[in-house]
Amino acid sequence: MSTFTPQPSICVYCGSRPGAQPAYMDDATTFGTALAGEGWRLVYGAGDVGIMGAVARAAQAAGGDTFGVIPTHLMQLEVGKRDLTRFVVTENMHERKKVMFMNSDAIVVLPGGAGSLDEFFEVLTWAQLGLHAKPILLVNTNGYWDPLTGLVDHVIAQGFADASLREFITVVDGPAAAIATLRDALSRDTADTE
Repeated sequence: MSTFTPQPSICVYCGSRPGAQPAYMDDATTFGTALAGEGWRLVYGAGDVGIMGAVARAAQAAGGDTFGVIPTHLMQLEVGKRDLTRFVVTENMHERKKVMFMNSDAIVVLPGGAGSLDEFFEVLTWAQLGLHAKPILLVNTNGYWDPLTGLVDHVIAQGFADASLREFITVVDGPAAAIATLRDALSRDTADTE
């Protein structure tokens, strides 16, 4: 007897700006296309600007399912993308992050700014506290996240976290490695629940 396996959903945190290097937008587009190619749903911040917009447009163009969540106060600034499969407007940032997290099976962080760092550290802290076991991937386009991983190592070295903190983070070089890592992690999760 076969059981229904729900469509995996990947939460993507990333910048609402394109960044200084074309590779950031290129990797976002490649990742969005690949995500849809795997049959996975994109869960993201519902913006149509910067890397956010590139990921969503690529996923849509490849026939992917898209789930966007945006707070009311960012509708204009981030150009809320209303043509998504599902478009949710929240009252505030906290609610946005909660809805995105609760509707995903894994987290992928592409290059981004303070908002992406906030989202990353929140889910990392929750993993450290044992509140979830979802994979957390940093897509390290052109070494973008090297300073961040260095900071995490520094926090550990200075005694503010156990070495196990680093084990919650998987750093990958680009979209292809991210997809391969997710495929492996999601297949293990499926096997564990059968």
